[in-house]
Amino acid sequence: MYAPSLTQLPVVPRPARDERLSSWLNRLAQLYAMPTNVFLADCGLKRNGAAALEWRLGEGEGAILASRTGMTVEAFRTMTFEKIAPQARLMIAPGNRYVCPGCPAGIHPKRRAFPWNFWCREHNLRLAASGGRNLGEWFPETVLALLDFSAHDGAMRLADWAHGRDEGVPSVPQLLDFLTTRHRKSSPPSLAEQPILSLEARRANHDFLTRPVARQALLIVVPEYDRVAPVLAKPVRAGLLSLAQGSLLQNFALTVGVGRMSTDPVGYAAMVLWASDGEGEHRLRQAIRGWPLALRRRIYGRFQRLNRIEAQASHATGWRSLTNSDSPSLTMRPVISLGSDTGC
Repeated sequence: MYAPSLTQLPVVPRPARDERLSSWLNRLAQLYAMPTNVFLADCGLKRNGAAALEWRLGEGEGAILASRTGMTVEAFRTMTFEKIAPQARLMIAPGNRYVCPGCPAGIHPKRRAFPWNFWCREHNLRLAASGGRNLGEWFPETVLALLDFSAHDGAMRLADWAHGRDEGVPSVPQLLDFLTTRHRKSSPPSLAEQPILSLEARRANHDFLTRPVARQALLIVVPEYDRVAPVLAKPVRAGLLSLAQGSLLQNFALTVGVGRMSTDPVGYAAMVLWASDGEGEHRLRQAIRGWPLALRRRIYGRFQRLNRIEAQASHATGWRSLTNSDSPSLTMRPVISLGSDTGC
């Protein structure tokens, strides 16, 4: 056994902008050809791994690192996640969730640990999935540019929530609960969702073509996602886990959904209710039970207006309602345009 060294290191690389503590400690240890845990033990921090230090950096631990590196304890604190609210900590990935083609591979910014950040501030580039596709491969650039507005709104709301300063209503957890609620019963892929297959291929892929797929409110709030997502990958986990464990495409859609519902919770919630079947409507009403009473009244008022307009359209044109059908989307429903909410 050896005593930990407290002498200042001769060479200490500066942290990159917004770099997380574990990333910087890993780079520092590599500079001295040491595993990170061995480097920390040499500093007298044997019981604390790099990941643990960025959750809670004690005064003594910060002072030890400061004496070895010449940096201040406050500089280390800015590299930690200590200001993240406890309920948001499950959102933080151990490394970069997404990658920027212009950033060094060994640097992990704090922003990139969260599932709702899709842009690199340094290079003004979209982030891509690690070893996977980027958003431009799913969406045309014109569609993506429009989605960006809602995604920015959603990312700002989610960042405020993660730092414990969000006072929006409904809350972020309530919005994610709503977005991940099934508004219709599960159903196999529709014809529009199925690939073009020969009769022989359809027989070979019978299990895929008949497998029930969960139909969540997210598909109504963000129909652009419904149109491009692989059918079996459309469902997301429930509530907060949907973001914490989602793919790049799923997290982008959820962030857009949070942005849209933050801007117009009445309009989007009423539209999802209108698109639901009987069981789905019951689940949705349960999901919004914790929302303010005044807001729920406005939602139900808008929902009733949609039903009246639908009934009038059906009576005038002989169109048959698909409210309780197995259709997984709104593609066969009449387009209804409502003005601004009047509080009814």
